[in-house]
Amino acid sequence: MFSRNVTFNEVERLQTLPGEAASTFQMDQDTFRALYERTARPLWVYLWRRTGDAQLADDLLQETYYRFLRARGTYEGESHRRNYLYRIAANLANDSYRRHKEHLPLSDESEPHLPQQHATAELSQQRTDLERAMSHLATRQRDALWLAYVEGSSHEEIAQILGLKTGSIKLLLFRARRKLAKLLREKNV
Repeated sequence: MFSRNVTFNEVERLQTLPGEAASTFQMDQDTFRALYERTARPLWVYLWRRTGDAQLADDLLQETYYRFLRARGTYEGESHRRNYLYRIAANLANDSYRRHKEHLPLSDESEPHLPQQHATAELSQQRTDLERAMSHLATRQRDALWLAYVEGSSHEEIAQILGLKTGSIKLLLFRARRKLAKLLREKNV
């Protein structure tokens, strides 16, 4: 399980107004724990790839779940909860980017759960080429590609997460794939 300890400041935030903390948690602890176990790791990887910073990804993940719980929403099902979590995470990553006014490229460090000892030079070069090409795509294009091909999200889910119309996702993915292919062919990215 991907977990993090709660700090004293986080507990204080939950106790800001009497009775507010109790109304914040609409789902019981076991239900939330199960949701967290299913979604935390892929959501963290998404945030880490967006920001290039593991510590920032940790912070944004925590804030994502905090806002999710505070939203007091009613959800149609598991996919609706998951989509809402990704939408919150995407908005937080965008806000973080705007605050820092600098684009952090995709990280060159290997993902913590993927050992690099078996990677060949060719695979490593392909990954580097892909990361460089992806860094030249617009944020929305990168997000759409990630959600579609890494997370396996449907067009409807991607539209909900990115705040777009479902009909525009097919074109967005087409253009993103075309631009990515062009960048990879050029290889002087």
